[in-house]
Amino acid sequence: MLIQFRKLTTGDQPLLFHQTVDVSNVVKGRKDIVAVQPLEVDLTVTPSVTGTVDVRGRLQGGLEMTCSRCLKPISEQVNIPFHEVFQPVEDLEGIQDKDDDTTYVQGESVDLTPYVEEAFLLDLPLAPVCKADCKGLCPNCGKDLNESTCDCDTEVIDPRLAGLKDFFK
Repeated sequence: MLIQFRKLTTGDQPLLFHQTVDVSNVVKGRKDIVAVQPLEVDLTVTPSVTGTVDVRGRLQGGLEMTCSRCLKPISEQVNIPFHEVFQPVEDLEGIQDKDDDTTYVQGESVDLTPYVEEAFLLDLPLAPVCKADCKGLCPNCGKDLNESTCDCDTEVIDPRLAGLKDFFK
């Protein structure tokens, strides 16, 4: 998915991208993601009068993850809004205002694939759960607390104060 700035500014129609992007190599080291489907990318690239290039669209796909509390498999469908603004410049050193949301790129073209992969990674949950009230696994016996309770002693006593436990007996 390559945007060529010169070709884009000479055309009168916006540039449309309808492609699939394989993001399996991006999530390769993550233990919570079991499988990932390729992302369906639908983007519209429009140049503006100020010289910037506006890229908007949606990223859609599916992935299988494991619940961070009970380790059950979860199927997720992602629908990620995508928006980036690119500004071609001659020299990246001379950029004064780096606080805006504009991405300054050097050269005649920019590849959108790294930006799509970044948007996908930023949308992933940090600790996925199968449901909001998932109770997880018992830390002592490993029983799934969503299915039934266990008889384990779950009272946690600070080891520094364990000597005071028998003080009032």
